[in-house]
Amino acid sequence: MSIYSLYILNKAGTLIFQNDYSNGAEKLSHNAYISLGSTFHGLHAISSNLSPTGSSSGIEVIETETFKLQCYQTHTGMKFYAIADPNRSNLEETLHSIYELYTDYVLKNPFYELEMSIRCDLFDYKLNRLIKGTND
Repeated sequence: MSIYSLYILNKAGTLIFQNDYSNGAEKLSHNAYISLGSTFHGLHAISSNLSPTGSSSGIEVIETETFKLQCYQTHTGMKFYAIADPNRSNLEETLHSIYELYTDYVLKNPFYELEMSIRCDLFDYKLNRLIKGTND
């Protein structure tokens, strides 16, 4: 029950981080990952406006026979979403832990510029340890 890939979008819907964690999955081009991120951002925005009560927060979970997509949106509008095994439980908790790693190792990095691509070695290291621990 593993996480296949992780995407982080800034509040404008720009892909600022993407990584695949499945060995068997075919790798896409960088442009394809950007297209996937922006498509999800658009669908998330549309779905939040379709609610008849007006209180929808957008797409939270998409479940199919072959994968599960879970999204965690922060109060600032950033979106963390993972594509995982359909039988994967507590994916929302894992995404929240990833957000905590982001705040601890990316936002507190004095060389990181907000809204830009994430290039922080310590974040990558801690994230890989977290994903490896949850994929076992």
